[in-house]
Formats: sequence, structure tokens, C-alpha cells
Amino acid sequence: MLPATTLKPTFSGPRLPVAKAGRTPVSRAALRVRAGPYDEELIATARKIASPGKGILAMDESNATCGKRLESISLENTETNRQAYRELLVTAPGLGQYISGAILFEETLFQKTSTGSTMVDELNKQGIVPGIKVDKGLVPMVNSNNESWCQGLDGLAQRTAEYYKAGARFAKWRGVVSIPAGPSMIALRDTAYGLARYAAIAQASGLVPIVEPEVLLDGEHDIDATLEVAEAIWAETFKYLADNKVLFEGILLKPSMVTPGADSPKREKPEVVADYTLKLLKRRVPPAVPGIMFLSGGQSELESTLNLNAMNQTPNPWHVSFSYARALQNSVLKTWKGQPENVDAAKQALLKRAKANSDAQLGKYDPSTESSDAGERTFEKGYVY
Repeated sequence: MLPATTLKPTFSGPRLPVAKAGRTPVSRAALRVRAGPYDEELIATARKIASPGKGILAMDESNATCGKRLESISLENTETNRQAYRELLVTAPGLGQYISGAILFEETLFQKTSTGSTMVDELNKQGIVPGIKVDKGLVPMVNSNNESWCQGLDGLAQRTAEYYKAGARFAKWRGVVSIPAGPSMIALRDTAYGLARYAAIAQASGLVPIVEPEVLLDGEHDIDATLEVAEAIWAETFKYLADNKVLFEGILLKPSMVTPGADSPKREKPEVVADYTLKLLKRRVPPAVPGIMFLSGGQSELESTLNLNAMNQTPNPWHVSFSYARALQNSVLKTWKGQPENVDAAKQALLKRAKANSDAQLGKYDPSTESSDAGERTFEKGYVY
């Protein structure tokens, strides 16, 4: 064994500059930390989206998935019909009172309305920040437990730069974790790393990244199993976000609520879901993150709103809000039915759901005015979009 006096520290991380004799020591405050060209804009955009009483309208379904929505009301999946439906959504009068951001599919970002304005213009008129889905979807992961990985990093920097020019100011990337699949450690790490690389690239282009590792509802597991897996994926995700020098003040999260599996025989009350979900956030999410925009994940319109309302009954360090797709659009589609004479009524249906979730974000939601249709389940086993 070497004498104690010859041992040297093995730490190889960054060191502070050492002051030479007669010079003033260099303080930590004088060191330059990461500062990107869009940092101030990213922070401002994230804060705008995370405004009190507001959340995100997720209308970024792929053309194939949008086609399934249209087929449910006996409408053909054509670009004209997709444009008509999405125009209905972005032109609902007063939507900006409750919605601060809208996630678009690429087709919609570059699409015009029937009056010649762009979808982006219509959103901006209402003070709604346009966003864009940038992942390329899920594909099977080899040598895993029947799990998936998300593709789309190749060419992402070029695409995000073009999306910024087209008016998008935030982005979304969705990875998924399956509880019945284990999940495997390789799937957890691949999901987390992909999200972190995407987030860094998006910020470099001026887009606030929504980070979404969705814990799928599929399965018979109880709420404790969901919490365990959610803690695991968020631990990995924030590790890789930090490794990739992502600016936490310039991101938004889109987590799943901590609920039992869709086929679990034991359902939980909103107060229990809120307690478990807030416990997850407090254990894993830095307070520097401005907004937690929950996905509905197949919950009914009523269930997702009740759970969000329960979470906002107590103070927390974040803006706890919503980024719903089916839980905002289910009633809209049923009201519209593809008929021009139903457009105004469908817009009112969207405003009703948006206001309900706005109230829930403020902890002031009153479910007494809801119809029985709001409790209709929207879960789809093995959902893809």
C-alpha cells in the first residue's frame, strides 16, 4: 500500500481555475455556464403556456389516427375533411381564454383555413402558442419484452429549424413505457435518452420541448405499480436531460397521471390519484420546471377533469395543468358529425370542455353541470397515434 501522503484524488470532473500568487481567486459566480441563443425566449414561451387557468389542446394525431376519429362519425379520411375538422378546433371563438398552446401535426402546421389564413395565424389571433409533434412514431424494439422505441432523431435539427420558421414555438415528442412489459431497463433508458436528445435539439432551434414519457394505461396493475414505474422512468429522464444540458426552465412535462391500469378491478377516487401523482412529482421533478401538462391517456372527459381538479386543491411548485386530446375532442366529434350545420355547436362543445379543465387547473371545477356522455371511456388498448 502506498503511504497516505502519496495518494491523489481520483475526481476528474470540472475544476475551478486556481488563482496564482498575487491574483484574486476566481469565484464560481464568475464562471460562464450554459447560455443558448434562445434561452430567454424559451423561458418566456414556457411561462406563457403555463399561464393560470390555461392548458394545451393536443390536436397532433397523425393522418391515420385522425382518420379513425373521422371514421367514428362516418366521415372519409381525406385532407379536406381533416382540414375542416382542425379548422373547427382552431377557430372556436374565445378558445384562448382557456387554451394557451395547441400541438399540431405537420400537415396542420402548413395548412390554410377555408378563408385563406393559416392555422398558425388563427391560433396566434387568440394568443395560443402553436406547437408541433416532431417524433416519427413508435417501432418495435428488438430483444425487449415486446416494447417499443421512438424514432425521429435523424434530421431533427433541420426539421425543428423549419418548424420555427413556420411559426411553431414548442414541440412534442412521445415515448412510451409499458408496465405489463416489465418494463425492461433498456426500454427505460432508450425512452429517457431519446427524450433528452430531442429536448436539447428542440431548444437549440428555439422550440420549447414537451417531454413525454407516457406510462401506458394498458394492464391490470394497481396504482402502486404505476407509481413505481413512473418514478423509474422520470429518474432516468431527468438524468439524461441534465447530461444533455437541457435548460429546465425552458421545458414542459407531459406525464401520465398515476392511476391503476385500465383493466385493474380496483378504481381509485380523484383524491387518491392526486395524492399519488403529486407524490411522484415531488420526488422526481425539479421546481425549476415551469409546467406539468398532464395527458389524459384514455381517461374519460369527466375522470381526467376530476383528477386534475383534485391535484390543484393544494399549492405546489409547478403549474399543474392539462394537455388533452381525446378528453377535449370526444364531445366535439360527436356533436359535429361532419355536418356544416353542426360546426357552431361543436365549437361550443370544445369551449365547454376547455373551460371545465381551465376551472380544474384553478381547483374550481364543478362537475354538477356535466352530462352523462362526459363519463364515457376513451381508452383504447394498444393505442397508437
